[in-house]
Amino acid sequence: MSDEQAFEPSDQNQAQQPVVVNPPAQDRRDGQQRSRRGNLPAWLWAIFGIIFGITLPFMICLGFFVLLVAAAPAAGSAPAGPVALTPSVGIIRVQGAIVGGNAFGTVSGAETIVDLIERANEDNNIRAIVLRVDSPGGGVVASDEIYHALTQFDKPIVVSMGTTAASGGYYISAPADVIYAAPGTLTGSLGVISQFITAEELLDELGVEVTVITAGEVKDFGSINESLTEEEIAFWETILEETHERFITIVADGRGMTYEEAEVLADGRIFTGEQALEVGLVDEIGYIDDAIARAGELAGLGSDPNTIELIPELDFASLLLGIQSYTPQNELMITYQIIEEMSQPSLEYRLSLP
Repeated sequence: MSDEQAFEPSDQNQAQQPVVVNPPAQDRRDGQQRSRRGNLPAWLWAIFGIIFGITLPFMICLGFFVLLVAAAPAAGSAPAGPVALTPSVGIIRVQGAIVGGNAFGTVSGAETIVDLIERANEDNNIRAIVLRVDSPGGGVVASDEIYHALTQFDKPIVVSMGTTAASGGYYISAPADVIYAAPGTLTGSLGVISQFITAEELLDELGVEVTVITAGEVKDFGSINESLTEEEIAFWETILEETHERFITIVADGRGMTYEEAEVLADGRIFTGEQALEVGLVDEIGYIDDAIARAGELAGLGSDPNTIELIPELDFASLLLGIQSYTPQNELMITYQIIEEMSQPSLEYRLSLP
């Protein structure tokens, strides 16, 4: 056999070559690398865990912030709830205390309710509204803002009173074309109330000394640090009287009474629905279905009209802000704000019961 034949690979050797290639060596190297990775010191894993634990909350907050910023531009232009597609009676609910600003649900923010009224006025398919009032009243200015919006509404307004429609709740009902009350509705309370908190003795017991410096003789009027003087009480009574007179005028104008007739009813007393009917504060005894039927008739839609609930839309940004509002820090801030507001002079068209 020649040397060339001795070194020439046979077909059999070529077929066996894949069996003896390098993979086993590569596998050994991979195994060594995996072994080295798996043998990281415990202290290094602990450092990784600490870093991850610190950065995770930050990254979550950052993600929420990015989503909030992205959603915020659309928040101001979001539509205020569903749109009426056919001629309908709109239903607007005023529930809970009437307050300033934007709020809906357990309290009624004047800005929110005014926006809904204005939207109903601009919507050609909303031919009338039923104002469902279940409120003990609230702030004088907030009630007056809703009242003013209703006086600018150029379509039929029918009020349906719920469990309570008193004081500011009646104030906003006065301009309606028709007012319905249930037999047991509590209404009336046509008056003004103002409360001052004095913590003078409590502060003394706690050893707290308050120093007030003012430029103006009565600048600290209503301070919780000391009781009102007789002169201050007399001054504040003039404010209440002026506000009360406006309330009486609103009732007289809305109910077709003389000022004197309305004044007799405006001593703060409570009326049931039946009693309110007798003295002319409401037009009918009935429920929300009756009010809807009457609104449909006044709007030329018949006694069984289509209805649409007018509510503000909760856009994504509002939901995120709502989540934020339930944090303990904000609850503490809200408590502080309530105490701060209670310590300031205020006027309210609000039902006050024992």
